[in-house]
Amino acid sequence: MSNIRLVDTSLEIVYDLREVNTDEFEKEFNGISEHDDDAIGQWLRSAKVKGETSESDPAVLHLIVELYRKMDRLENLILGNATKRLPLEMRATIEKIGLEHFELSQPLLETSKLYYGRVELPVLPRHETPIYFEALSPTLAKITRIHVKDSNEWAIYMTARERSMIRHLKGLE
Repeated sequence: MSNIRLVDTSLEIVYDLREVNTDEFEKEFNGISEHDDDAIGQWLRSAKVKGETSESDPAVLHLIVELYRKMDRLENLILGNATKRLPLEMRATIEKIGLEHFELSQPLLETSKLYYGRVELPVLPRHETPIYFEALSPTLAKITRIHVKDSNEWAIYMTARERSMIRHLKGLE
């Protein structure tokens, strides 16, 4: 465990023991992060395949798609059709993250137990990231399962935090 590289952060996590509701956790895990399977995501993929987006600025197109998704979420919230998440019993603060690990600010985990949780990373687009993890100690956890896209966003966020920490140590911030 001494070769695990962790950087400071402050993220909220909600979680529960995996054994509490295995089937429901699996359904939610499979449903949350695949948000590109919505109508606008399907349209965008189709437009890219047809070459209809070749002259569009990718960043602007991405922002417009995310604005559409946000309006869609707001409309669903107003109409009472908002996506319901499973209630998870425990809540904690992640104070350090690594590429495959994270550390809680307090010793709340049971060593060797498996958990399911959700973390909202401060990336664009903001969304809940579902993860399965194993407690290596009362504070340290290893991520055992995460969607590929979420894994990439986790790594990007971790790297950004690390760069920020380095700039701070050099006195550049």
